[in-house]
Formats: sequence, C-alpha cells, structure tokens
Amino acid sequence: MSLRGERQSHTFEVKVIRLKAGANERVASLCLLFLSAFVSLLPLTGCPYYPPPGATVVMTPASFDRSFAAAAGAMHDEGLTITVQDPGSGTVVGGLDGSTVTASVRQQADGSVVVQFNSRDVRDPRLLDRISSRYDRLMGR
Repeated sequence: MSLRGERQSHTFEVKVIRLKAGANERVASLCLLFLSAFVSLLPLTGCPYYPPPGATVVMTPASFDRSFAAAAGAMHDEGLTITVQDPGSGTVVGGLDGSTVTASVRQQADGSVVVQFNSRDVRDPRLLDRISSRYDRLMGR
C-alpha cells in the first residue's frame, strides 16, 4: 500500500439465499408475530406496580376500664374461675387447679395503664404467658 495517490479498489460479493416457495410468507408472518408481541408488551415495562400501603395502626392510650375488662377476660378465657373482681382497687383474682393468679391494674400519673399478672403457686409454667398473650389480643395488640 502506498500513499502516492494510488487507488485501491475493493470488491464485495453478495450472496442471496433463496428460500423455497411459501417459506417467505412463513418467515414474514413469524417476524410480524414476534414484532407485534414485542410492541404490545413494550408499554408495560414503563408501568411500575406500587403495592398499597399497609394499614395504619393508630395506638390510643388504653383506658383503665378497658384494661381491667381485658385482664379479667383474659383470665376467664384461659379457664380461671374469677373469685375477686374489684375495679376500685384494680384487682382481679382467679384460680385454676389449685393455682391462684392475681391481676393488678393501675393507672399512672401520666394517664397510662400498667397491668401485671402474678402467681406464687402456679402449677402450669406457661399459664401466665398464655394469660398475658390473651390480654394483648383482647387489647388489639
């Protein structure tokens, strides 16, 4: 190759592939099918799906009466026989199979309510956990 103004010529050879009769229509219809499927699905790629937001839980402070009723209800639901139910002192006492469970409901100075379940002689070690879980469900927690 020299740079002195000599021209170089390049020749290209083009080969044409001939298909059988009727094959052109099949290839064209397949191309049209794929192209139409692509074009019909293309707009969907720009449409993101946003799931609806979760439910908003608004926590309201528990009232003394509601908490007292839920404590007594939890003890009753777990099979305890309620022997004392005194809202004035905030005490609920119940028994089951010789075990005594006491619920103490107190309202604090800031308006919040504290509920505590106690037992000295509980025979079922999971009983207090079940009562507490039932109380939480009754309170909507």
